Amino acid sequence: MRLDEVDGLRIATFGTGPRMIIAVHGITASLMAWGTVGRRLPEGWSLVAMDLRGRGHSAALPGPYGPPRHAEDVLRVADHVGAGPDTVLTGHSMGAYVAVLAAAKRDFARVVLVDGGIPFPPLPEGVDAEAALAATLGPALARLRQTYPTAEAYVDFFKGHPAFAGHWTDDIEAYVRYDLTGPEGALRSRAVGEAVLEDGRWLNTRQDEAGAALEAVKAPLFLLRAPRGLLNQDVGMLPDDLTAPWTARLPGLRDEVLPDCNHYTIMFDDRCAATVVDRLTSPA
Repeated sequence: MRLDEVDGLRIATFGTGPRMIIAVHGITASLMAWGTVGRRLPEGWSLVAMDLRGRGHSAALPGPYGPPRHAEDVLRVADHVGAGPDTVLTGHSMGAYVAVLAAAKRDFARVVLVDGGIPFPPLPEGVDAEAALAATLGPALARLRQTYPTAEAYVDFFKGHPAFAGHWTDDIEAYVRYDLTGPEGALRSRAVGEAVLEDGRWLNTRQDEAGAALEAVKAPLFLLRAPRGLLNQDVGMLPDDLTAPWTARLPGLRDEVLPDCNHYTIMFDDRCAATVVDRLTSPA
């Protein structure tokens, strides 16, 4: 993994090949979410992942946040690394929505959405965006408000997370340790709470913009879904009844459910990551 910086944005490159993938992480994650995918790349490929502003080693970059701002940053990174029309764009979770917004403005060879990118339904009457976000991301938001006495305590917190229990890998541990900052005795996540809340509000209130961008993408679109959710619950983040109208509306959207994974293990489980790599690099 090679590290670089673009206007304050931390980027990392996995692999050394001339064929390029640009990858975007989720709402409380970092570029290390792509570690398992990055180390499985076939010869001839490289993957450029970035820490979005307000996360990882880009945490100090100021707002405004929101997926449209992140999409601008993605295109800035694409320019910096010399991404051409044969470049693949991908995003996981919130990163998939960012990828859609970026691909609506620039052509890519293909766009691969990993458990994200399909607009959420409108909020029920009387439910505000922050309440909806708390219901979805409650444990993650609580983590951002906590401090931890040691790095090992933070690792133990993640080992007890329902999505990771029984699925722990060295890549997950590297992802967790990368996220830590602060002095010993008061370590905390690098993710900025304000950034997470602003991004979450956009996802829960700007569904029309997300849908318009999805319809504007000209590149071949691939959707990879996890059948289980963020907390390993039985219903995934993108259930069939949410995605079916979009697969009907966009005949070119290829929808695939990867069996036996949840919202996180779709990125970290070797079997699931191998499928993600294949869909990123195999001819359409």
